[in-house]
Amino acid sequence: MDTLKLLRLLQLASSNLPVGGYTFSQGLEYAIEEGWLNDASTVKHWIKHTSTMTLVHADLPLIYRQYRSIENGNSEDSKKWNQYALAIRESRELLLADTAMGEALLRLAKSMEVALPEYCLIPRAKISFTSMFSLVAIHMKLPAHEACSAYAWTVIENQVLAATKLLPLGQTAAQTMLYELTEQVAECVHQAADIDDEHMGISLPGLAMASAKHETQYSRLYRS
Repeated sequence: MDTLKLLRLLQLASSNLPVGGYTFSQGLEYAIEEGWLNDASTVKHWIKHTSTMTLVHADLPLIYRQYRSIENGNSEDSKKWNQYALAIRESRELLLADTAMGEALLRLAKSMEVALPEYCLIPRAKISFTSMFSLVAIHMKLPAHEACSAYAWTVIENQVLAATKLLPLGQTAAQTMLYELTEQVAECVHQAADIDDEHMGISLPGLAMASAKHETQYSRLYRS
């Protein structure tokens, strides 16, 4: 990878820019508040299993499919996978996190003059983060497997950052957790490439309940 592509990959994977993923905890805040998770070990276990299952069976296969659709010029197929991505979010907050980050990345894409499918240009259209991530990554000329790796990094780092504030978790412990959790990324990307349409999608009841309960949590730091 040349230097410019590496820098583009780092920009796309940033937890702060361009999409503000750091404002979402993906149900982690409620799980910690209720005592489901109470130390670094239990938090690491939660992040490892929720992120791995979601990445392998939902988000990363969707990115691979968006790549194929966009590179083949099939906007209808791209639209279908965008709708699928929105439909599989199991709570209002998980859907909000997906579309809020998608909208933020859409604003960036317009400023970068990314070629966008027609469904992305409809006023107030709901655009999944996976769809916009794929479009921007293609514009940056990033290979699909590298885009998937960057996406997985973003998901895991956001969760560790949330745990750092919520547990709380010291910086050294957080860095160690991030180091250990990202060892699974290459395998996740590899497995996701082989997921067929019939085996896409997954239900994680604990995560769904934590996210739904978080909507009415009395005091909270995160939007989701």
